[in-house]
Amino acid sequence: MTPEEVGRRVVALLAPVEATASVSGGQGYARATVDVPLASWADAVRAARDDAELDLDFLDWLSAVDELADGFDVVLHLWSVRHRHGLLLRTRVPRDTPVVASVVDLFPGAAWHERETHEMFGIDFAGHGELRPLLLPPEFEGHPLRKEFVLASRVAKPWPGAKEPGESEAGGGRRPVRPPGVPAPGEWGTTPTPAGAAGAGEGPRGGTPARPARERPARPAPGERPARPAAAKRPARSTAGDAPERAVSGEPGEVSTAAPAADDAGPLGRPLPGERPTGPPRQEPEPDAAGES
Repeated sequence: MTPEEVGRRVVALLAPVEATASVSGGQGYARATVDVPLASWADAVRAARDDAELDLDFLDWLSAVDELADGFDVVLHLWSVRHRHGLLLRTRVPRDTPVVASVVDLFPGAAWHERETHEMFGIDFAGHGELRPLLLPPEFEGHPLRKEFVLASRVAKPWPGAKEPGESEAGGGRRPVRPPGVPAPGEWGTTPTPAGAAGAGEGPRGGTPARPARERPARPAPGERPARPAAAKRPARSTAGDAPERAVSGEPGEVSTAAPAADDAGPLGRPLPGERPTGPPRQEPEPDAAGES
C-alpha cells in the first residue's frame, strides 16, 4: 500500500472519530501520518495492529516533540513486516496536564520507550505502572528534552562559541591559534602584521615588515617541455704542435695570442706533445790529482 492508501485506511477505521491523514518525508522514506485525538490514542494503535490490510505488527519507536505553548506531540511509528509499509501515529498532549494512555498492553516493547519519554519530557503514560528512571539518576531534577530546560554547563561558565538568544553575553576572549607552518594574515603582502595576529613582537608597536614575495619562474604550457639551460663553453684543447696562449705583462686582462719562442719549453718547463724530453747536459766526474800523476 502507498502512504496515501495507508492514511485513508486508518481514517476509515477510526470513523466517526475525526482523524487527519498526511504524508511526511519523500521517496522511499515517505510515511503516512495520521493525527488522532488524545482520547482515541489507544484505539488508533489497536486498529492499526489488528486490521488485516494494514497488519502493522511491529512497534519501531515512540517519542515526543516539545511544541512549547501548544503542548507535546507524542509520536509512534508502526511497521508491517509482511506488507513493508509504515505509519506515524501522532496525538497532542496539553502542557499543563501531560497524560496519555499507555500502549504497553498492545505492544510490550513500548515499555522502555514510554519510560524514556516520561523521563525526558515529563509525560505520564496512564496504565504503564512502572515509570522508573531509565537513563538519569533518581535524584535528577527536571526533564532535559524540554525546550525550557537550561543546561547546567551554560550556567556554570559562559559558552565560548556563538551566542544564542538568552545566553551569556560574555565573550570567549581566546586568541586564535594558527597551525604550525601557517603564516600570519599580513605576511603575504607588504603591510605589517596587525597586533596580536601572530604573537608577541608583531603589530603596530614595533611590528615586523611583511615577507617579500618570491619571484618564481613561469610555468611551461601544458604539453610543452621546458628547455634546458645552455652549458658553459669549455676552452678548446691544444693539439700537438700548438703552443698554448700566455699572458704577457702589461694592462690587466690583456692576453697575448703570440706563439712562444722556438727555444721555449712548455708550461712549467715540460715538453710539448710530440717532443722528446731533454734535460741538462750530463756532467762527467773530474779526475783527482792522484789519477793525473
